[in-house]
Amino acid sequence: MIRDRLYHDLTNRGVTGWVVAGLLVWFYVALYFTESLTPWAQRVGLSSKWDLYGLLYTVVVVVGGIGVIRKYGHNRYQVVRTAVVMFVQVVFAFSVPMLLKALHQPEYYLSYFWPLKFDYMNPEYLFAQPWPFVVYTLAASLVGVPLLGALFGKRWYCSWVCGCGGLANTAGEPWRHLSDKSSAAWRFERVSIHAVLGISLLLTALLFYSWFSGSKSPAVAQFQTWYGLVVGSILSGAVGTGLYPLGGTRVWCRFFCPMAALLGITQKAGKRFHIRVKEDMCISCGLCSKYCEMGIDVRTYAQRNESFTRASCVGCGICAEVCPRGVLRLENQSGLVQISGVSLS
Repeated sequence: MIRDRLYHDLTNRGVTGWVVAGLLVWFYVALYFTESLTPWAQRVGLSSKWDLYGLLYTVVVVVGGIGVIRKYGHNRYQVVRTAVVMFVQVVFAFSVPMLLKALHQPEYYLSYFWPLKFDYMNPEYLFAQPWPFVVYTLAASLVGVPLLGALFGKRWYCSWVCGCGGLANTAGEPWRHLSDKSSAAWRFERVSIHAVLGISLLLTALLFYSWFSGSKSPAVAQFQTWYGLVVGSILSGAVGTGLYPLGGTRVWCRFFCPMAALLGITQKAGKRFHIRVKEDMCISCGLCSKYCEMGIDVRTYAQRNESFTRASCVGCGICAEVCPRGVLRLENQSGLVQISGVSLS
């Protein structure tokens, strides 16, 4: 059927996929660098292009999430995880900020934390907020994020809470298999993602120093502007989402997200979350590696009968889902939370 051929073309870097990628990149360029979307927002009763973007983003996550739940309805872990992602996006990433704006309060996103939401740890912004937001930001970003990462791995955020991961695992589901599995991509990933984290840490330190010393350095201000332009706009938006049909759904999460880098470090340090491999069961079909959105060569570990923890793994569980022999199992070392390919026990 023509529909099937178009879908294959769209999801396998065909002409349709390139066209869609071009349209997505154009949309993000228009969003970040022009006001062309503002009239459209006003036509539907919204005050800004960012409100329109938030509405579109939420609708896409919900529609995509419904499709994922229908696709993996037999897998309790996938159903629950996707439902939570949809709920967090609808409530904490859209409804609550809009309600706060309507009540003339700061537009605060409870599901985003520093260093992903970089401005939240800018002292000029942070200490201008009502004290509950200040306490929440400091406690969540400096204590909650690393602690939960050490206890449960980065999946608690990257696959259950984060809006970036939420979009990837709902609307982005058709393109998850396009992630680069090469060793060159892995080497680039190790450098790029930790470089962005290091830059964000340095800039945060400089902002705090400037704030406490009372000096406003033009160099620091310019540094902050460039960080917002390159990391906040180009890499997370135009590249990270715009290139779904060409590079898979986790380009931003895998190569550039400072939150993913931080959680990857705590995941490895905590040594609790891992993927367990059942010995002598792998038939080398390669489906686990093919559908890993983070480009991990899961099959190699399975062939070696080697259970593993990878800093980049977001615990989406699709490798366990697609394995025809149930070789893979996501679990925590404590055994309190164990997920098989088809059930949550």
